[in-house]
Amino acid sequence: MTQLQKAKAGKITPQMVAVADSEGLDPEFVRREVANGRLVIPANSGRNNQTVYGVGLGLSTKVNANIGTSADFSSLEDELEKVKTAIETGAHAVMDLSTGGEIKTIRQAIRQSCSVMLGTVPIYQAGQEAVDRNGSVLSLTAENIFEAIENHCAEGVDFITVHCGITARAVQVLKDQGRITNITSRGGSIMAAWMAAHGQENPLYHQYDRLLNIAKRHDVTLSLGDALRPGCIADGTDRAQVEELLTLGALVDRARVAGVQVMVEGPGHLALDQIETNIKLQKSICKEAPFYVLGPLVTDIGVGYDHITSAIGGALAAWAGADFLCYVTPTEHLALPNNEDVRQGVLASLIAAHAADIAKGHLKARQRNTAMAKARASLDWEAMANLSLDPMHFRQVRHNRHTTATGACSMCGHLCTYKMTDEYLK
Repeated sequence: MTQLQKAKAGKITPQMVAVADSEGLDPEFVRREVANGRLVIPANSGRNNQTVYGVGLGLSTKVNANIGTSADFSSLEDELEKVKTAIETGAHAVMDLSTGGEIKTIRQAIRQSCSVMLGTVPIYQAGQEAVDRNGSVLSLTAENIFEAIENHCAEGVDFITVHCGITARAVQVLKDQGRITNITSRGGSIMAAWMAAHGQENPLYHQYDRLLNIAKRHDVTLSLGDALRPGCIADGTDRAQVEELLTLGALVDRARVAGVQVMVEGPGHLALDQIETNIKLQKSICKEAPFYVLGPLVTDIGVGYDHITSAIGGALAAWAGADFLCYVTPTEHLALPNNEDVRQGVLASLIAAHAADIAKGHLKARQRNTAMAKARASLDWEAMANLSLDPMHFRQVRHNRHTTATGACSMCGHLCTYKMTDEYLK
C-alpha cells in the first residue's frame, strides 16, 4: 500500500511519524492531510537511506536543488560534489536532471549518495537515448517513455516530474494565442514535438492509468510538470498555461482515487502582482494539492543574479500557499551551475522559504528567528552563527573583520547600540 492508501485506511506510518516529529505536529494531523491529498510524503517504498520530509499543508516550506550533467559537462565527480553541497547547505530534495554522459550510472551514484528526497525527469533519459540510437528525439516511442519511468521508480526515486498535461488541445491553444518564449520546459518541448511529428496524443496523458500503476507499485509521488509554464513575464498567466492547469486538476483527482500521491508544478516567470493569483488558482483547480514552483522569477533581466529574482518570487509564492520551492542558481539562463552556484541557489531559496514560513506563522520558523534576535541583542556571536542559515560564511566574515576591543561588530565598535542600551538603560 502507498502512503496515501494507508492514510485513507487510518494507519499512521513511520514516515508520517517522522514528518510529524520534524515539524512539531500531531501524527494524526499528518495522516489526515495525506489522506486528503493536501500533504505528500515522497518516499519510495524501495529506498531506505533518505531523511523523510513532507510537502504540503501545515508544513514548513521545502527547497529542492536541481543538479545533473549535460552534453558539455558530464563529470560524475562534479555532480556528486553538488549533491553533497546541496544537502549540507540545507536542501530538502535533490533532482537529477542529467542529459549527458552515462545517465543511468550517474543517477544510480547520485541515489546512493543522496540522503534527502530524490526526484528525476525520466523523459530526459528516454529522449537522450533516442538521440543516441537514431539521432533524433522524435524516434521516441511510448514504450521508451514508460520503460524509463519504470526504471527510475524501480531504482528508488522518490518523485518524478511527468509532463502529462500538455495535450493536443493545449498545444493548439498555445499556437492560436502565440507567445514570446513559446515552450521553455525541456520535457514539454519534447512531448510537443513528438505529438506534432507522430500526430498522436501525449502518451503520458492517453495512458495515464499505466503511469499510475507504476507509481503505485513503488509509492512514487507524481510531480505533474507545467510544460506550458511562462518563460518570460509577458507570457504569464496566459490561456495555454491555464489550459494545462485545468487538465492537471483532473489528473490530480484520478491519482488520488488510484492511491497515488501527487503534487503540481507551477511557473516559471511571473510579475509580482500575478503570483498570489497563480497560487490561489492552482490550489482551487487542483483541490489543494501541494504546489511546487520554479522560482517564480519576477523579472527577466536579472541574468547572473536569478537566485535573487527567484527568491523574491519564491517568498511571495510560499507566503501565498506554495509548498515547495525549486531553487534557481546565479547561472540560470547562462550555463550549467557549478558547486558554488548550487550553494548560492539553495541559500537564496532557504531565505525565501524561511521568510514565508514566518509570515505563515510556522512555529519553528518563528522560534528560530526570535532566538537569533535574542542572541544578537546579547552579542552572543556563537549562538548567532549556529542559528544562521550559513554558519560557515558567518564565521568567516566574523573572523576576518571582527573587533577585539569591544566584542561588538566592526561596523559599530564603541558605538554599539546593544552595549550602550545595556549599560545606560538597564
